[in-house]
Amino acid sequence: MPPPDSRCSRGNTMNVTTGSITTLKGVQHVSATLTRKTVPGQVFLSGWRSHDDGISHTVIAHWPTRHPLYASHVDRYNPLLLSETIRQSLALLSHVAHEVPLDFRLGWESYDSSIVPAALSTRTPPSDVRLTITHTKVTRRRLGSTHLAAQITAVRDEEPLGIARVRYIAHPPAIYSRLRGEYADAQAATARALPLGPALDEAVRGGATSLENALLSPLGEPNRWQLRVDTANRSFFDHAHDHIPGLLLLEAAAQAVHAMSGTTQIAPMEFDARFVRYVELDAPCWIEATPLRRNRNGMVSTDVTGEQNGRHVFSIHVTAGEPT
Repeated sequence: MPPPDSRCSRGNTMNVTTGSITTLKGVQHVSATLTRKTVPGQVFLSGWRSHDDGISHTVIAHWPTRHPLYASHVDRYNPLLLSETIRQSLALLSHVAHEVPLDFRLGWESYDSSIVPAALSTRTPPSDVRLTITHTKVTRRRLGSTHLAAQITAVRDEEPLGIARVRYIAHPPAIYSRLRGEYADAQAATARALPLGPALDEAVRGGATSLENALLSPLGEPNRWQLRVDTANRSFFDHAHDHIPGLLLLEAAAQAVHAMSGTTQIAPMEFDARFVRYVELDAPCWIEATPLRRNRNGMVSTDVTGEQNGRHVFSIHVTAGEPT
């Protein structure tokens, strides 16, 4: 388990500090529409409020006791639950705090995070998670797109949970349509998705990853796989998408680390992700990882990259370790 002052984004230190869980005044209810989710069981946010400084907000989330992806790991939540909670929080705040219209299309450019594994235990009763989110950049371009950057600190039961930095962008419909061309129609893009390929054997992918959540298909090559995308999986696709979501790519990178580790349990603790291009549903995406590097604390790390149609589409540096 990394100490509370664990590092994030290789070279940029962000400290996970304790936070006080106190009753908040002025908390407003969260509408599911504002989280960009359509299935009620996939919405984790319950409230939000503004801070007096004008740039910071608190978002309250309630994590589920049971969930096919996020609560499937033995005695602990999948670390990606924090990533999804952050994603929903940024979608919410882009609308209620930064006046981004609901028809704008949101996309992550980068995602750096560090988590405290002990805070993911499911042995304690379900509790509220509180995120303090400060937007350090909100730039509105002349043609209508908005570039945003945020820093996030999360606590659970008054204990540090994790930290993150996210850069993301919001495009108005007209710009997004020009940018995406034939792929702008989410329903049509989903309909063109490749057939579902075979999954890694359970002995390789680990028992904590169910068949429906398995994201890698074997290629018979070391440290190389084809991305396996099931658009019927409501954890990743609770509505039609015109491209593969960034959260799915993070989980694929985590599964790649597990497949390489040879251990029964291993969990990602840090991500340093760059999303270079949209990853399409109708073409193979090849996933490749560098050999695992091990440090003195028993942690492992690797660089996971994606290639599609001969072009680099994303890179994710992952640090992982056995749960404690």
